Amino acid sequence: MEFIHEHLLTLITFIPLVGAALVAILPRDQERLIKWVSFLISLIPFGLSLVLWANFQPDAAGFQFEEHLVWFPQVGSSYHVGIDGISLVMVLLTTLLTPLALLISFSIKENVRSYFALFLMLEMGMLGVFVALDLLIFFLFWEIGLVPMYFLINRWGSEKGERVLWGQFKVPARTYAAFKFMLYTMFGSLGLFLAIQVIGLTAGTFDIVRLREFWPTFTGSLFGLPITVIKTIGFWAFTIAFAIKVPIWPFHTWLPDAHTEAPTAGSMILAGVLLKLGAYGFLRLVLPLFPAQAAQFAWVLALLGLGAAIFGGLAALGQDDFKRLVAYSSVGHMGFVVLGIAVAAWALGLDGPARDLFRTDVALATNGAVLQMFNHGITAAAMFALVGVVYERAHTRNLKEFGGLGVVVPAYGGILLFCTMASLGLPGLNGFVSEFMVFRGAWPIFTLVTALATLGLVFTAAYLLWTIQKVLLGPLNPRWEGMKEINAREAIALAPLMVLMFVIGVWPSWLIELFNAAVLRLIG
Repeated sequence: MEFIHEHLLTLITFIPLVGAALVAILPRDQERLIKWVSFLISLIPFGLSLVLWANFQPDAAGFQFEEHLVWFPQVGSSYHVGIDGISLVMVLLTTLLTPLALLISFSIKENVRSYFALFLMLEMGMLGVFVALDLLIFFLFWEIGLVPMYFLINRWGSEKGERVLWGQFKVPARTYAAFKFMLYTMFGSLGLFLAIQVIGLTAGTFDIVRLREFWPTFTGSLFGLPITVIKTIGFWAFTIAFAIKVPIWPFHTWLPDAHTEAPTAGSMILAGVLLKLGAYGFLRLVLPLFPAQAAQFAWVLALLGLGAAIFGGLAALGQDDFKRLVAYSSVGHMGFVVLGIAVAAWALGLDGPARDLFRTDVALATNGAVLQMFNHGITAAAMFALVGVVYERAHTRNLKEFGGLGVVVPAYGGILLFCTMASLGLPGLNGFVSEFMVFRGAWPIFTLVTALATLGLVFTAAYLLWTIQKVLLGPLNPRWEGMKEINAREAIALAPLMVLMFVIGVWPSWLIELFNAAVLRLIG
């Protein structure tokens, strides 16, 4: 037990990789065995995450469960992992969604062994980002997560549709989406990697804990340029990389294609966790390492969040593809996260009486942003799972072809209605709490932006209610008279998410208390 406690984060992070290796050597024709072994292995990190949660001390200063191992001393890099409250909730989210996504994936029938091995590898990459306390380790895990998702989209994505490149080359739509996902993210990663190299080699260390003390106060010049210029360039390199991942408008165009073509479980993890890597990068790296630049350009972040909220909602309103509609809704909901982060960035430029005056507002907005990351993770994963359920039966996602399904599949209809109301932000469910906190905290600081961002809530209500009308209500399309009801496996995968939506909606403090102290330290 002592070994487990001392190496808890390492076990949580790398057990999925060991599981992927085990799955890869199982007999190819034993598909049922492969699926159950993968699912059971994915439950181990979740169980260990619950142990992590039980032993976590929310009010303790600094990082907890730290592990430090010399890895690359020549450049000042080491295997350094640890968590605070913000990373804890992201670890819990990742380890919860992965087994549920794998349970949904039991319908996969093609190259099952490779699919499940890649999925476990993807979990390892995501967890590594959330626990890394070394910039090089952070970047390595950041990049590792790209590879499995690329193949999951390209190999197991939708088989329908083609895209024309450069006016003459036709490629499958899933290949186009996977390539676009990889290209966008790699473009952001290039600037991120160069900025990491400059910071680490200048400081003589890549340790995030030490850099939080060194880099913001470092003065002088580099490469013949004033350090303020170098820091500004570094700030934008980090910001663009994380903006692409969130994704913030106008860097979002890869997301609808990736979601539309990805397998159902891939979309669950893409929306539920991968988008949170970008928002987490802002909180873990951008704000602590570049406080002056973050405060200076907070208004830019606020406007980008506004753009995501408005244009994401408008784009969703224009969709007839059920999955593409949910994909654009993610852009809008993540815009609220960015607005909360912009408030935290603005607060880093305050001192003395001004900081005391806005303390409550900033804390509310930043806590709301973190809570919205978790809430969007569970609601978006549920919505994509529900799209997958109806697609497997109808083999179409065109909302114009549905209608009246609430009579034929009432259990599915009830679950869809519940999850839609949570995504809409109905009081009493989880979405309302985090969105209210962000808007309440941002209102005194970015008043006009916040007022305009509320239009995103109006658009959200419009497209989600329109979706309910198109799918569940109205006259029944005769094509769907014999449609099968949602099965037990699919309902079991959705049940924990629905429970969380309700529990957080009526009692959010148990979750907020985990990261509130870390948020307060972040904003000073």
